[in-house]
Amino acid sequence: MNQNIFEYEMKVRDYECDAQGHVNNANYQHYFEVTRHEFMEKVGLNFFDLHNKGIDAVVSRVAIRYKIPLIGMDVFKCTISQIERVSLKYIFHQEIIRLSDNALCAKGQIEVVNLINGKLTKPDVFDDAFKEYL
Repeated sequence: MNQNIFEYEMKVRDYECDAQGHVNNANYQHYFEVTRHEFMEKVGLNFFDLHNKGIDAVVSRVAIRYKIPLIGMDVFKCTISQIERVSLKYIFHQEIIRLSDNALCAKGQIEVVNLINGKLTKPDVFDDAFKEYL
């Protein structure tokens, strides 16, 4: 079994569900994002502090594979299992796992690039922060 780099626990809120009672697909992207932001805090990077310095981590591509739907009040963990550095981007491999039965609900690969003052730039600040996870 693979060891996750980071895990963050959350609970489905009723307003995140669609008419079928499932979590709306767009909310999975929010869960993945919350987890990445919490991970950044863990490694000493504050998203808003970086922005105020002109440094922005920007999502450039998202691929989500939906497996089993979450429903209202489900408790789940969102994980980061791997981070890859490919050229100027980072690829975060993430999963959402329902805790009641350990079911894999969604898998995502999220590509993130670094902008400094609006220009695509080598992600030195992230290279330093993520070095033990690459």
